[in-house]
Amino acid sequence: MSKFFTEKYSSLTPYTPGEQPKDLKYIKLNTNESPFSPADEVCKAVEKEAKSLMLYSDPECVALRKKLAKVLGVKENNVIMTNGSDEVLNFAFMAFADKKNPLAFPDITYGFYPVFAQLNAIDYEEIPLRKDFSIDVNDYIGINKTIVIANPNAPTGLCLSLESIEKIVSSNKDNVVIIDEAYIDFGGESAVKLTEKYDNLLVTGTFSKSRSLAGGRLGFGVANEKIINDLNTIKYSTNPYNVNRLTAVAGEAVLDENDYYMNNCKIIIENREFTKCELEKLGFEVLDSSANFLFAKTDKIDGETLYKELKKKGVLVRHFDKQKIKEYNRITIGTKEQMEILIYKIKEIFKEKEL
Repeated sequence: MSKFFTEKYSSLTPYTPGEQPKDLKYIKLNTNESPFSPADEVCKAVEKEAKSLMLYSDPECVALRKKLAKVLGVKENNVIMTNGSDEVLNFAFMAFADKKNPLAFPDITYGFYPVFAQLNAIDYEEIPLRKDFSIDVNDYIGINKTIVIANPNAPTGLCLSLESIEKIVSSNKDNVVIIDEAYIDFGGESAVKLTEKYDNLLVTGTFSKSRSLAGGRLGFGVANEKIINDLNTIKYSTNPYNVNRLTAVAGEAVLDENDYYMNNCKIIIENREFTKCELEKLGFEVLDSSANFLFAKTDKIDGETLYKELKKKGVLVRHFDKQKIKEYNRITIGTKEQMEILIYKIKEIFKEKEL
């Protein structure tokens, strides 16, 4: 770092994004992107809107919020649109956590949570998962902290029931509970409907995974109107035009083609179950995922070596070096053909190493 870098960020450990290498054409199963292109109408809408790029985008995202609210079954004033779900998460950390309201989240979860906490100088507690990587709901009952839970969790893919979420929310009424639903369309039950019952619940989501818009950077939050107003205070104090024109019209067109995307989710779920079965035939231990990825390990080869060997063969998966999960790899679910290639390459590796 330079000599000018402020001391308050000198110890900050930034988030590490998934690899985006350019040296080869890889089968990318490492960043949980959709294998399906956006619907044709989305591309047409973006092309048409490009002619208006000389104008600022709508800071209120009125048309987009209206369509999303209808899809989610909530009111427009209960929705905020953001530059990816990372932005609404950061807004929430800024708005609802401080020295009096420290954060709490699982020790194995989305890697941006501790980064946002450090960035905003917020104390936080990492609550250990059970040995089977599940969340113990009792660890969060009445703890009086700002709670953040990814559901389904990442990188495990495990999912809490709506009943469990409600127990956590109802027992921490003086603190905001954030449920990060980036992967909810692949098997979980959304907590959005609980936002009408509880004024301390914020549900966040993204168009990156199930709606094929990772490159568009579009996220959202759903909550009580007062919480949305708080988030908007942060937004209008940082970046009012946070959702650009092309992304906004792409989001609208995506929602108009919702059946296409939900059908793609069904295909991904089918491919996930196929891949899980094939991996288990090869001796892998695979967690029961409700997301668009699998978390798997095998005693035949360590996690890092398998990741490196697959990369040599043109297949990218995600490996984490955290001690508790270093033997696992997170495998994004792609097309049936991509998953068949993954299995074939693993068999090749096993044969070459005589495993």
